[in-house]
Amino acid sequence: MLDVRYIAENLEEVKTALANRSGVYDPDKVARLYNRKREILKEVEVMKATRNKESEQIAIKKKQKLDATEDIKRMKELGDKIKNLDEELATIEPELKEAVLSVPNIPHPSVPVGKEETDNVEIRKFSQPTTFDFEPKPHWEIGEKLGIIDAATGGKIAGARFTVMKGLGARLERSVYNFMLNTHTEAGYEEIFPPFMVNRESMYGTGQLPKFEEDAFSVKNNGFFLIPTAEVPVTNMLRGDIVDGETLPLKYCAYTACFRAEAGSAGRDTRGLIRQHQFNKVELVEFCKPEDSLDELEKLTASAENILKLLKLPYRVVALCTGDIGFSSAKTFDIEVWMPSYNRYVEISSCSDFMDYQARRMNIKYRENGKTAFVHTLNGSGLAVGRTVAAIIENYQQADGSVKVPDALVEYMGCEYIGK
Repeated sequence: MLDVRYIAENLEEVKTALANRSGVYDPDKVARLYNRKREILKEVEVMKATRNKESEQIAIKKKQKLDATEDIKRMKELGDKIKNLDEELATIEPELKEAVLSVPNIPHPSVPVGKEETDNVEIRKFSQPTTFDFEPKPHWEIGEKLGIIDAATGGKIAGARFTVMKGLGARLERSVYNFMLNTHTEAGYEEIFPPFMVNRESMYGTGQLPKFEEDAFSVKNNGFFLIPTAEVPVTNMLRGDIVDGETLPLKYCAYTACFRAEAGSAGRDTRGLIRQHQFNKVELVEFCKPEDSLDELEKLTASAENILKLLKLPYRVVALCTGDIGFSSAKTFDIEVWMPSYNRYVEISSCSDFMDYQARRMNIKYRENGKTAFVHTLNGSGLAVGRTVAAIIENYQQADGSVKVPDALVEYMGCEYIGK
């Protein structure tokens, strides 16, 4: 979350920054409640000081056997005023907390200004879009014909947007995330295998709540949530902690299943592996010092890109504009892989720098030279496994209907082709 005091003291600046985001937000409410809270605290402080003096005077008068009736009456009236202000404060504090949690992060000045996806800025490309000397097919048709992707059985078991991977399809899925984990751990990331369910506090910590509760799968009988991404459990590992500044940056990678309700996405990417309610992903999470934040975002993005380079899949990197970055993010690079069936690039990773926004929500600090400060948090997909599998199937499809296994995965798969 943003610093409440910062919002109140820089209200116009905050409103200008948020005006470039999508959505409607109310920093005025935050400032109003914060200022009223400060007024109450000052009033109560003065009244309590006055009450203490009155009490001393009453004690002296009683000792001298003087009449203190009026003094006692004034002190009672003062006590009633203090009680009323305390009650008002008790209603303001939770309202203020909810209000500030509902305000998104401020985009970094380097983020391009824009209203929507079409205003994003391409930064770089790797390789050229794949071309074929035959009519290419979408991954769901190839997968169904090869018997490795079974959407019908997934629908039978669970419903729409669930898929069963079979045989070499299941092995490809497993090979992809093992390859990702091995590559990232060799590059210095520590592997984590976290819970797939988290409590409400963890969802608040990373910014999924309160705004995006409709997108989450909740477990009704115990208050847990199925994780939308490993960002949630891994970032919350340090919630409430103060880490040694000399240990930063801390870099983690984690494989998990992810669960998303995909609220509001009806009719989009209804076929194939692109938009599922359950999917696998390898996530990169980092904690660093503020001065290293933007450099570490570049490094994290490069780590995610490296997977696509090793798999020799064409991709591009785009800087998201102010109207397209996520709620908690200050700056985001999307990595988009080429999908022949779409004839366009499709997001496969989103790498974000949250600066101290999440750290404030979770109270994660570091200590250096005897002083403490909030860490900066970053994360990015390294990568979305299902989308990587889909990209491999489409970009490596052969004229005879088989799929060539990328060289980097042959040792994991134990074969060079699927369907030959």
